[in-house]
This record gives sequence, structure tokens and C-alpha cells, in this order.
Amino acid sequence: MAPQIMVTSKTAPPSPEDVTGISQQIYFSKTSQESLDAAYALADVLLNSVGFRGLREYGVLGEILKAATDKKSAARREGSMFALGALFERFPPKQKLSEVVFLLQEPRLIGCALDALADKHSAVKEGARYALDILFSQISSEAKIFGLLPLLVEYLGKATGKWQGAAGAFELIGRMADKAKIGMESREAELDKEVLRLAMGRKLERLIPVVEAGMHDLKAEVSKQAIKTMNSLTTLLQNDDVAPRIPLLIKSMEDPSKEALQKAIQALSQTTFVAEVDSPVLALVTPLLERSLNTPSTTQEVLRQTCVVVENLTRLVHDPVEARTFLPKLKPGVQRVTDGASLPEVREVGQRALAVMLKAMGEQQNGGAKSVEAAERTTAGHVLTILEKEVQQNGGLLNYPGDSDVYPFAKQLISEMVAEVVNQRQLDRIKANSVPYLLPLMDVGRAEAVGDALKAFYVAEDERKYGVPIKDDDGEVEIVNANFSLGYGGMLLLSHTNMRLLKGHRYGLCGRNGAGKSTLMRSIANGKLEGFPPQEVVRTCFVEHNQGESADSTILDYCANDPELKSESRERISAVLEEVGFDSGPEGRQSLKVGTLSGGWKMKLALARAMLMRADVFLLDEPTNHLDVNNIKWLVEYLKSHTEITSLIVSHDSSFLDEVCTDIYNYENKKLVHYRGNLSELVKKRPEAKAYYTLSATQVQFKFPPPGILTGVKSNTRAILRMTNCTFTYPGRDTPSLYDVSASLSLSSRVAIIGANGAGKSTLVKVLMGEVIPQHGKVEKHPNLRIGYIKQHALEHVEMHLEKTPNQYLQWRYAHGDDREVLMKQTRVLTEEDKIQMEKTIDVGDGKGPRKIEALIGRQKYKKSFQYEVKWLGWLPKFNSMISRETLLDLGFQKLVQEFDDHESSREGLGYRLLEPKVISKHFEDIGLDPEIANHNTISGLSGGQKVKVVLAGAMWNNPHLLVLDEPTNFLDRDSLGGLAVAIRDYKGGVVMISHNEEFVSALCPEQWHVDGGRLTQKGYLAVNLDRFEDSRPSSSMTSSAVASSNVSSAAPSTIGTPVGSAQVSEAEGEMKFKAKKKKKLTRAQLKEREVRRRLRHIEWLNSPKGTPHPPDTDDEA
Repeated sequence: MAPQIMVTSKTAPPSPEDVTGISQQIYFSKTSQESLDAAYALADVLLNSVGFRGLREYGVLGEILKAATDKKSAARREGSMFALGALFERFPPKQKLSEVVFLLQEPRLIGCALDALADKHSAVKEGARYALDILFSQISSEAKIFGLLPLLVEYLGKATGKWQGAAGAFELIGRMADKAKIGMESREAELDKEVLRLAMGRKLERLIPVVEAGMHDLKAEVSKQAIKTMNSLTTLLQNDDVAPRIPLLIKSMEDPSKEALQKAIQALSQTTFVAEVDSPVLALVTPLLERSLNTPSTTQEVLRQTCVVVENLTRLVHDPVEARTFLPKLKPGVQRVTDGASLPEVREVGQRALAVMLKAMGEQQNGGAKSVEAAERTTAGHVLTILEKEVQQNGGLLNYPGDSDVYPFAKQLISEMVAEVVNQRQLDRIKANSVPYLLPLMDVGRAEAVGDALKAFYVAEDERKYGVPIKDDDGEVEIVNANFSLGYGGMLLLSHTNMRLLKGHRYGLCGRNGAGKSTLMRSIANGKLEGFPPQEVVRTCFVEHNQGESADSTILDYCANDPELKSESRERISAVLEEVGFDSGPEGRQSLKVGTLSGGWKMKLALARAMLMRADVFLLDEPTNHLDVNNIKWLVEYLKSHTEITSLIVSHDSSFLDEVCTDIYNYENKKLVHYRGNLSELVKKRPEAKAYYTLSATQVQFKFPPPGILTGVKSNTRAILRMTNCTFTYPGRDTPSLYDVSASLSLSSRVAIIGANGAGKSTLVKVLMGEVIPQHGKVEKHPNLRIGYIKQHALEHVEMHLEKTPNQYLQWRYAHGDDREVLMKQTRVLTEEDKIQMEKTIDVGDGKGPRKIEALIGRQKYKKSFQYEVKWLGWLPKFNSMISRETLLDLGFQKLVQEFDDHESSREGLGYRLLEPKVISKHFEDIGLDPEIANHNTISGLSGGQKVKVVLAGAMWNNPHLLVLDEPTNFLDRDSLGGLAVAIRDYKGGVVMISHNEEFVSALCPEQWHVDGGRLTQKGYLAVNLDRFEDSRPSSSMTSSAVASSNVSSAAPSTIGTPVGSAQVSEAEGEMKFKAKKKKKLTRAQLKEREVRRRLRHIEWLNSPKGTPHPPDTDDEA
């Protein structure tokens, strides 16, 4: 029986006999429990006395390694794993330096445990599994990366390793990546994950080839685990562009066939890269690209796609250090494509990619501009120099036995960990990664001094590189200082960010579309943002136009009945309403119904409600929508004058943000970054924010084709589309959506249709375009007029063609000389009545009797109109007849005539275009869509903005005379919006748009049609604000007198006295008629006949009742 070991002092070192006795119990006990108890006893004895030094001095680790390889005794192998697990569990939490011993000084321990996973005895395998698991959980994130990970990679590279050990190593690597996933844990835990994620991401360059090799292991268990690990590693990529393609990339690694490679490359070439490309993305993609470039059997098409991907990736690598790491691997392959590809197109793409790569590498080689982070990245060697200097200045090591052996490994690990956190700018972690490892080797105070010195040095370095951080204002009243995370629909929008709000400050929220600005505001208003003070502490009010449900209530009653305002008296409510402009009394505005208020007054009402709630923070989401200039000015003055109110504002109106904001919170990498000052101050620090200001075409350029010639229209102000006294009611509704509306458009029209939601704007456009048929009134257009129309829900145009490329879609749409989408309009589809009409027989008086019309097959000019060649049903073509347009219309064949007119106008427009891929590619390029995407990417893989460009290209292909846009600002980002604005400004045809974007409308449209309650009112001719354009001249605006374009009339008269619009309407009471050619001079006989007719009209007028107007003597005497 083994002797009983008693330890009476925590400081006295045990004798070698004591340690040997405990070791005997570990390796020769009769039961596993006794062996396990002895293992923990040994760990406690050493930890409470000599600590880490005893691990080697007593030969503990050597004995473990020896017992673990004892093939004759399973008990000794089991005991060795128990001893290893006990040491891994007890030592790292209390002596961090033991991590250095286990991972660096005696690295064979990890390999020993991995080999034990292959033991035929289950108890040994369970002991090894526990030892590895407990070590993984006990060491820090930095120690995992710089201590454990290299040992796992080394084990996987050994030819003598066991397959069970290889599977175990892959599992640990996968667990490391899984542990780094972003979540919703505590701030400290998420910060630790971020450090692990970034540090491990930089190791992917070495990790991915190792794991990819494991995916092809002959042992199915290893291969399966390696595939699982690769999936875990890809979660380290924080790139939304590559994320959807990751399954295909992994499949190409798992199955390295030519087909899988081609599929992956094609998917990457169809990806629009917009996010910054960093080391993890390059580490994943570069081996695939390298294999594609270096494989002799790669097709020319795949080589082209590969070069496209290389070019796109290189443009978005912002860190030259990462570029230097990966570009040299790809350069030889791209060079071969440039020099030797058989197709000129492929060589051209290769040259373009090579030029981008050489530019990036040339800047680095020639000492050009380098990013601060890249040029001055901290290295482990630099940290080591500072560390050794500080250790010497603070008295050096204690130099106990064994210290000199472990210190070289300790300073190596400290240097690597500190360099990593410095590069991540996590400076608060410097001491945690240095002091605990120095404490056993130095006096406590001196170890702390070394840590303080390291931190102070690198804080100073950080300030030198990035500037001194702005300190919190003293004397300001802080109302919110919250740390929180925000998720929506399974997406993490903000991760452990901070928001600090000071009383009276006005904060603008800036960020790309989809960043989560409105979601943040709504979450705050609903009290659902974890970490944000509740309503009882900080009262917030979401200021919005939400009075629709109480449209029939008076303004005073609306406020008095609000559940949030029950505690307020009607007297205070009335006083606050009066303060913002609502007069009291029976005749005052307070007695008006809410539904009668304009957008500006509704905003004032919402602000009054917020004041009545005594809100500390106003949350304003797009407050300038629906507001005119005067109301925006009032809102600016109101917010600036009420210094007791804190505001959080989301707005795309850059001038409003510039005028109002005292601070900006910008969305950057799932964080809110605070900037002092307004939007212009943000631009000084973040130049890319300039996109908020101007409608610039520098990023995305659009160029619209010129409109074709319209027969008979020699003036740009001649009316080409007209609706007269149109009334339209949707089926199932009693109230008309449009009521007695008349309007006309010309080639020079620049009209903005403005009105509240539901006012009838889109209905007006649908009636004009022939999407719906008015119940009363008529819509007339020039027979050859071509219209480019983009619906409010623009993607409806292409959602039935997701399997086609944009090039194929355009070929399908215009394949037969017609625009197929025009034929889908309600005005072109034959109803039951139309089918009955087609069955009617007509007699044209040619002696052949009544016949049925089969089709119209031709058209020619006839006087001031057209006549059509009619093919009769059942009759040979030689019996075709020519019938005038007016006769066919009188007989009820409007749709037949209109269909043929559309065919002819489309054919006329397409007469200038060749429907071939090369020409189509150029057209897409003019509309702002990359030809590579247009030719090779399916529509299903395009982003929303790209799909809209496809729709726009389709609408502009046949050179339309009139472009109609329903809410164009809804579907394009800021850059594309700028390109569209410049294209519209330079376009030679007419433009009609529905938009609430004041900046967009004021920059383009001198004329506005206001729709309210289904009635149309013209609002004068306004000045066009050219300052909205980045390339505009110094003059601030131009009046519309030179471009006055349209004529509008309605039952409601114009609110301002303006001259008749320049879309001139001749013969307003009759059909729209256009001269075919110059009229011939009349003969003498014709002149005599005209004089007779005029004399008879004059005699008839003399005999008419008093007051009858004299009939005009016109040239048209028919």
C-alpha cells in the first residue's frame, strides 16, 4: 500500500520522496478514481509550494511523457492522462506562466495527448479528451493562437501522427473558430471573441492549406472532421460579398475537379465586391485563384473570370501588407494570361488585372503612400526589444533555479500576444498579456511596473499614429451613456457599441442603406434596446407622421385623447400647440381636422406631441420628407432654439444635417463612431462621406441614348402626350382616385409629380402610360411616341427572368422588333368586348361586301394622319384595303390601331440599334452596369440596385422620347442616384418622375404637378438648383423659362398666376394631329371654293343668336 502523503505547509517545497509517492499512486492505483485523486493531489502540492518550477525540477512532465508511451501498461497510460488533465486544470488559472511550460517549453505534451486519442482503451481516450478540453477552456484567447494553434498545425503536418489525433486536432481548430463567432454575450466576452477572431483570421493563410489537405485524407473520419473545421474557419470572414459563395468554395476544395473549380470561379466572378477585402478573404480565395491560373486545362472563359476576380479583389485590399503577402502568388498566373491567352478579350481582362496589381505593388516598392497601419504595424521583435529593456531597468529576474530556462519562451509568447493586441488597438489588454507571465519571475511591484511601461509606450505610439482620442466634455449634462448590441432578422447590426448623448446636442446618424439606422431609432422608441435607459429614466419620443388613424379628429382632440398625454390638461395642450403655430379658438387651426393637415403641419403636430410628453430625446427619422422649404427652415430653427432637447436624426437631406447637427454618429464595422461637428466636419475626417453632399456621377456614370425623331414634331415644346378630363376609379371603390384631370407633356418636360401617399400620383402615371383605362376622359399620344417606364416596384420587370443574364433579357424583350412588355399593358390586352369587336364585319364600300379584319400589316401617311393596310380574314393579300386611322377608331378598333402604332414606333426606335451582344454590352455600360456582369451574371445573382439598372437599360433600349420614373430614389444608392440625376439633366427627351426627395426634384424639375385627393394642380415654374450637382457652374440656379415644358389644367385652378405651359396644345378640342409635310400651295379653283365656304359661314354667323362667337377661318376646311 502506498504511503499516505501529508502536506502541512503551503510554502515548504515537498521532498522528492513525497512527489515520487504521489506519482506512484497516479500510475499504479487499483482504481481510476484513486489515480485521479492522486493526480489532483500532486497538482495541489506543487501549485501551493514551488509552483511551475516543480514541473521540471521533480521530473513530473518527463514521467508523464514516459508513462503515456508505455505500451505494456494501460494503467500507466491512463494515469498519465489524469496527471496531464489535473495539471492543465489547476495551473493556468493561478499561474499563467505554466501555459509557457505546457505549450512552449514542453510542446510534446499536446502531441502526447493527441496520440492518446488513438488508444485502444476507452479510459485512456477519455482522459486524453478531458485533458485537451480543459486546457482549451483554461488558457486565454491570445495563448490559444500563439501557443496551442502552432502545436496543432505541427501535429497535423507529421507523417507519424495517428488519424484519431489528427481528427482531434482538426476539432480543436474548429472549436477555436466557433468560439470566435459574434454573439450577444457580455461586452467582455464579445471583446475576447473579437480579439480571437481577428488574430485567428491572420493565421488562415497557413491554416487553410492544412485543413484542405485533411479534407482529402483517406480516413473518412479525418476527412469529415476537416470539412466541418473548414466550415467553422469560414465564419471568421466578415465579408458580406463572399459569404453567399462560401459553400461553393468549400465544395471546390472538397471536390477539386475541373467542374467544381469552374463553378466556384464563375460564382466569384458574378460577385459584386464592395466591402473591404482583408487577410481572411484573401487566404480563402487565393489558393483557388492560383489553382485556376496554373491549371493548363483551364478554359479561356474561366481564365477571364479568374482575372476579373483578381482585379476586383485587388482594388479592395486596403492594407498593402496583406497585398504584398498574396499578390506575388497570383502575379505569374495573370502574367501568363496576359501574354498567352488565345482570345483577345481574355488578354485584355488579364492586362487590366495585371495593371491593377502592378499599381498596388508599385506603390509599395516605390515608397508611395502607405496606410499608417500597414507602414507601422507592430512586430513581436519590436515588443521583445521594449520588454527586455524594461525588465532590465526594473531589476531583472529573480533567477531562481529553472527561471533562465523558461524566460526565453515566456518573453517570446508575451511579445507575440502584446504585438497582436497593439495591432488590434486593444491597448487595455497589454498588461493582461504581460504582467501575469512575469509575476513568478520578478517581484510583484516590478512586474507591474514593466506592464505599465509597456502599456504607456504603446499608448503613446497609438496616439502618434492615430491621434489623441477626444475626451468627454466637462460640464456637459450627460443623459445617456449606454453600451448595447442591436440585431434584426437574424443579422447583427451593432456589436457592443457605445452611445453617449449630451443634453441639447443634435446627433446625426450616418451610414449606408441597410446599416440599421431606422432600426436603432425604432428599438430605442419601443424600449427594446438592451442597455439603453428605460423610459422612466430617459423619455424618448419617435417623431413621425402617424396621425392617419385619427384623421377625423380635431387637432386638440387628437392630442387630448392620446394615451401618452392623459396626464396633461387641455389648457397646457392648447398652449403647447399654440407655441408651434396652431392657433386656438373656434376659427383657429386647433379646431381643424388632422386629416386636412399638410406634411409640414403634421410634423409640427408630432413635435408638439413630443413636447407634451416632456421627452428628453427626440428621435427624428427622415423629418424633412414631405416638407417644403419654409417648413424645413422652421424645423431647423425650432431644433436649434430648443437647447434643452437632445435629438437623434436620420436624414438623407445633407444640407439639413449640416445645418442642424452638432455631432455625428457614423456606422463603421458594426460600431457607432462619434465625430464632433456636422456633416462637413465628418467629410474632413472621412472623405468618403462626401457622397452625402452632391449628386455626383464620379462613382457611377449613366448616359441615356438620344430620343428618336417624332414625325410632325418640330418643336420640343409641342404636346406629344395628353390626357383630357380623365377620371379613374379602382374596382371595388366608390371614390375616384383621379378626378377630371387634364395634363400634357412635351419632349422638354421636366415634371415632378408631388403629393402625399395615396393622393393618386402613381394612378396618374398609370393612366398616362396606358397601364389602366380611365372610366371618363381620354388619353392621346403621338402615334410614334416611345415611353420608357419604370414602375414603383421596379423589380416586377425582371422577376420573371431570373435565369437569364441581363444581355439575354434585353435580347428576349426586343427579339421580334417589339417591346414585349408593352404588350402586357392592360390597354393592349384584348378583353371579351374586344374579341367580340374583332368578330364584327365591316363594309368599306369597295364593292366586296362586309368582311372581318384579320390584322393590320402596314401604315403610311395620309393627309395629317395615317391610313392602315388591312388584311381581311379569309381573303388573299391582293385584296387588302387601305383604311384611315379615324375610320378604324370610329369603328371601335382602338387597341388594334394602338398595337400597330406601338409596333411601328418600337421598330422605328430599334432601327438605330443592332440587337447583338456587343452593342447591348455598351448600352449596359452607359446605364452604369458593368458589361462583365451584364454578359455573364444571371439576374438572380444581382443586387437590388443592379436589377434596377437592368430595368432602366431595358426601358431605354429603344431610344424613348419620354422617361417616366415612379419613385426613382427608392431603389438606387447615393452614387447611382447621382449618376441618374446627371443623366436626366443631360437627356434630350422628356422626363416625368414621382419623388419625395427634395434634393433630387429641385435639381432636375422646374415644374411640379401637385396631386391632392385625386385632383391635379400646377405649381408654377420653379428654379432648378444646379448647386446640387458636383459639376455645376457657380451660378446657383436657373429659371425654367427656357425649359418650361408642360401644360396642366384641372378642376382646381392653379394657385399662382403663371403663363400657359409650353407643352403647346393646338386644336385642344380635337384629336392630336401632326403635320406630315409642308402644305402645297392652293390652286385658283381651290381658293375660290374656300372663299365660298367662308362666306357661307359668315352668313350663318350673322343669322345666329347675339353673342355667338365668330367661327375662325382656318387652313383646315375639311
